[in-house]
Amino acid sequence: MPKINQPVVVFWFRRDLRLSDNVGLYHAFKSGFPVLPLFIFDTDILNQLENKLDKRVDLIQQMLLELNHEIQKHNSSLLVKIGNPLQVFGELCKEYEIKTVYTNRDYEPYALNRDAQVEQLLAANKVNFRTYKDQVVFEWDEVLKQDGLPYTVFTPYSLVWKKKLSESKWIEFDSENQLSDFVSCERTNVPELSDIGFSKTGIQYFKPEFSLSVIENYDKTRDIPANEKGTTGLSVHLRFGTVSIRHLVGLAKDMNEIWLNELIWREFFMSIIMHFPYVVNRSFKKQYDEIKWQNDEAAFERWCNGTTGYPIVDAGMRQLNETGLMHNRVRMIVASFLVKDLLIDWRWGEAYFAQKLLDYDLSANNGNWQWAAGCGCDAAPYFRIFNPAEQTKRYDPKLEYIQRWVKELNTFDYPAPIVDHSIARERTLNTFKAALKSDD
Repeated sequence: MPKINQPVVVFWFRRDLRLSDNVGLYHAFKSGFPVLPLFIFDTDILNQLENKLDKRVDLIQQMLLELNHEIQKHNSSLLVKIGNPLQVFGELCKEYEIKTVYTNRDYEPYALNRDAQVEQLLAANKVNFRTYKDQVVFEWDEVLKQDGLPYTVFTPYSLVWKKKLSESKWIEFDSENQLSDFVSCERTNVPELSDIGFSKTGIQYFKPEFSLSVIENYDKTRDIPANEKGTTGLSVHLRFGTVSIRHLVGLAKDMNEIWLNELIWREFFMSIIMHFPYVVNRSFKKQYDEIKWQNDEAAFERWCNGTTGYPIVDAGMRQLNETGLMHNRVRMIVASFLVKDLLIDWRWGEAYFAQKLLDYDLSANNGNWQWAAGCGCDAAPYFRIFNPAEQTKRYDPKLEYIQRWVKELNTFDYPAPIVDHSIARERTLNTFKAALKSDD
């Protein structure tokens, strides 16, 4: 991008890869200065990804191509940098006369630390750093008990969340109507995947689609894994911000409360990780860290590969390995199986999902794995253990989902069950009881 001989403000895209209803971008446009759009391929994050065929990186690059295409319609271009954000901003401060950097807040521990360092560097260069609430409707300190303490159980949290929503003035930010305020410049290209050390994976980005009939019937169809149209398919878009949470909540509050609850769960887990950051590595209920896990590596590998001999579990894991996604009901089944049938530490499963999920989100992944293990912020006792056979009868009675992913079902090639569920269940109950009793 050529030298720009005028003061500018920067909008730093992160988990908000869209031009519509983008809060930080809206405020950048309101600054009165031309807006330089920026994305940074953060090498501190990319260097931790051992698999250079990472579908998520491929998706992000495609999302940036789409974003740049839209920006170029307004005589501007997306500036894409590769490197450590501190180094990138140090260089940008020398290249441009930057008044302010605008961005939307990110609540993960790495992001909080990174942003604090960036703010300090910018201040040393006499550049303001302004952040905004965009990826949630209510932040971690906006839904609290009357005594100011955080909620640790979902239902009361959700009731206060909904009450607060009903009392709030509903606002969407028309950032998409101010795109002429981007910096005028020559077109530049988004780096190829090979430029950042990754390769194409064959995954194809599709713009978000809003099926009103799916939203209306979500409570009736969401638990049927064979029904590919039974869920909204928006989790990846929500993760990378190619769709606005305000827009989704606006649809949900008028159309389907069950779907609204799913969106609230997302914010609840973000609140938990902000108030109780130790949950990133430890059980929310700390006494559960005393459990004596079996942690059989061979059994874990069979779970990862989808060869446990439990068809619903194997179907889910194969779907995950091939597509980067898994039906939500099946996520609960496979998580329960790993922890409660194989007695393997929930953190092993959490880490595997973190490697594979296209919609991976630290707080949601952590919260849901702790829910499955019974060690998280959930009122249900630890002896909730999913029976794979009963789950199959209830949610995939015709084996449509299973047969889609387990082609060798009912042949000699399909393995025998890795454990007997009833025996494994008793082992788990005894192990959990012993660990929790020793803590008394």
